[in-house]
Amino acid sequence: MRIVRFSPAAADPNLDLGQDPLFGLLNDDDTIAVIAGDPLYAGIAPTGKAVPLSQVRLLAPVLPRSKVVCIGKNYADHAKEMGGEVPTEPVIFLKPNTSVIGPGDTIVWPAMSDRVDHEAELAIVIGRICKDVPKERYADVIFGYTLGNDVTARDLQKKDGQWTRAKGFDTFCPLGPWIDTHFQPGDQAITATLNGEVKQSGKLSDMIFDIPTIINFVSRVMTLLPGDVILTGTPAGIGPMPEKSTVTVAIEGLGALTNKVSNHG
Repeated sequence: MRIVRFSPAAADPNLDLGQDPLFGLLNDDDTIAVIAGDPLYAGIAPTGKAVPLSQVRLLAPVLPRSKVVCIGKNYADHAKEMGGEVPTEPVIFLKPNTSVIGPGDTIVWPAMSDRVDHEAELAIVIGRICKDVPKERYADVIFGYTLGNDVTARDLQKKDGQWTRAKGFDTFCPLGPWIDTHFQPGDQAITATLNGEVKQSGKLSDMIFDIPTIINFVSRVMTLLPGDVILTGTPAGIGPMPEKSTVTVAIEGLGALTNKVSNHG
């Protein structure tokens, strides 16, 4: 299933869809079957109503109530381009939930930075409260997968010597366009395209630490909650996004997430 979160503002005014925003299931015919409540908490409960995808605005499919956990240097080629050794255990850091935006939203270039980079990533959406998850049970706690862009103010990352400010600005965590509950990470291609030119290209199988290892490691450090997101790292090719550029993160079989970049603040 592909679960979307959307605003029906452009839908038929005669169609009473209820609250805004809403959740729904994306059908093969590009219609959305509306479901009741947040599926992370209420399960999948179709309302019997539907709306064309073309008449709604897609939002970030999950709005984390708690945290976005990120895995740094999880591709060997990226660790090399950053001038570091391949880590011997996952490197984790946090992005605030206020950094999350959805497909089509604008990444706002902060005034205090002169370089804002793209980082294409697979994102895990956690589906239940969990702690100390054994590797063999990792799938039990995953609700689904989506795409993410770990936007980074590269100059501030270097200046600060740590990553909180550089990765924590509002709009620095695009997610979407949906949560796929059946996607299985394997050898799929992952890319970042800037203004139509491929800048990052790798395979999910190139990860140093796989999904079971990531879930096990992170959950041994902190309790994970429903709606928490884990970004799993980025392949080599990170680079700046100029003003008014368009960036697309794509993963084979999962979809594509596109955002524009604002003028330099």
